[in-house]
Amino acid sequence: MAAFTLTYAGERKEPMATAVTESTFQDEVLSSDKPVIVDFWAEWCGPCHAVSPVLDRIAEERSNELKLVKVNIDEEQGLAQRYGVASIPTMLLFENGEPKAAAIGAQPKAALERQLGLSAAAA
Repeated sequence: MAAFTLTYAGERKEPMATAVTESTFQDEVLSSDKPVIVDFWAEWCGPCHAVSPVLDRIAEERSNELKLVKVNIDEEQGLAQRYGVASIPTMLLFENGEPKAAAIGAQPKAALERQLGLSAAAA
């Protein structure tokens, strides 16, 4: 499985996301025992890079409740088409193998949580 590495102020931090493909989507998302945020993105997409640390923070704060995965739409066009992804970034929240909520575009943390149906995280 591929992992992403980001750098914050000269310090490397491993993001919370796992890259998924057509072959791993079933196990990582559809068969997951907890809700999964699927981030549909592309390397060339500026807003995708902007929202990535926000999604990492949501996943980090809720690591016991949900997990975060990423789908590169350039490499996994079939998954993007299957779930009707027309613009990126698109984030889908899957529960029990089904998409339950969606958020489109780079947005502040509170707006993403609201659109994905996540209650405010405990501080």
